[in-house]
Amino acid sequence: MLLEEIENSKKVVGSKQVKKAVAKGAAKRVYLAKDAEPHIVKPIIEVCEQCGVDVEMIETMFELGRACGIEVGSAAVALLKD
Repeated sequence: MLLEEIENSKKVVGSKQVKKAVAKGAAKRVYLAKDAEPHIVKPIIEVCEQCGVDVEMIETMFELGRACGIEVGSAAVALLKD
């Protein structure tokens, strides 16, 4: 399952950290919450397109945050390359 992959992988959480990881070439995949604010996810989608990183959408910020092991919602998570 998708969320298990998030739980069991090295990752960064949060829009700023995700953008940095993608720009540095450290991210292998990015997950974004469908209910996150458009002004937060749009720049992440753009940098992912520029860097050729796959983006997958998760239904809610709560679900994405829970998969990361945090108590609050998260708009963005990047899985890091090994």
